Amino acid sequence: MSPSHCACGSGAPYALCCQPLIEGERLAGDALALMRSRYVAYTQQCEAYLLATWHATTRPASLAFGQGSPQKWLRLEVLRHQPDTPDAGLAIVEFVARYKVGGRAHRLHEISRFVEEDGRWYYVDGELRQADA
Repeated sequence: MSPSHCACGSGAPYALCCQPLIEGERLAGDALALMRSRYVAYTQQCEAYLLATWHATTRPASLAFGQGSPQKWLRLEVLRHQPDTPDAGLAIVEFVARYKVGGRAHRLHEISRFVEEDGRWYYVDGELRQADA
């Protein structure tokens, strides 16, 4: 990640984009901002932030960082952000994240579901769309 650009691909500086969310200085304003910050948290293996932004009904006890071959996250491409209705507090974000493990390229294509509760957005779950390519 360039010091001036956030790894989420927004084009904004990291210090003004995902850093304040990951460091708890600001809440994500919508599901898209949360999804982008969660991607960056994965690139940094920031387990605390990922678990804190995962809905309690689907949140794992921990993440498997440090087990197996490390992932090198390369790029995030957001395909769509679809809120259900302005006041429903539900949203979908479809994305493709590219990464490498052991020098081999992979892609993760997911349709993620998010919910807003008490002014905070949470990742609920995701549906994988395609195998590695």
